[in-house]
Amino acid sequence: MMFGLFQTIPSITTTALEAELTKNITILDVRNPSEYRSGHIAKAINVPLNKISGYKGAKEAPIYLICQSGMRSKSAAKQLKKMGYNVINVRGGMSQWTGKIRGGK
Repeated sequence: MMFGLFQTIPSITTTALEAELTKNITILDVRNPSEYRSGHIAKAINVPLNKISGYKGAKEAPIYLICQSGMRSKSAAKQLKKMGYNVINVRGGMSQWTGKIRGGK
């Protein structure tokens, strides 16, 4: 199976994530700080991929991970899953996001 490596990481679309924003959810934006400042989802917390191993948060609730295209967030999701977190990768990342953003121009 082609996607065998990623079977254990659940994922959702940016549209599905937008529908979840009314709930009390955790979103980690794993892009670098300058990318984050250029525009991010209001509820998103910036934890760059190279710092993800130091993340300390609740392990019970799902954590939604987003980056620019979905690749870095997938890598972060794998790391956090190994650490015992309940993770969901956001497919397509900010390049597919059509909802409101904070920051940027």
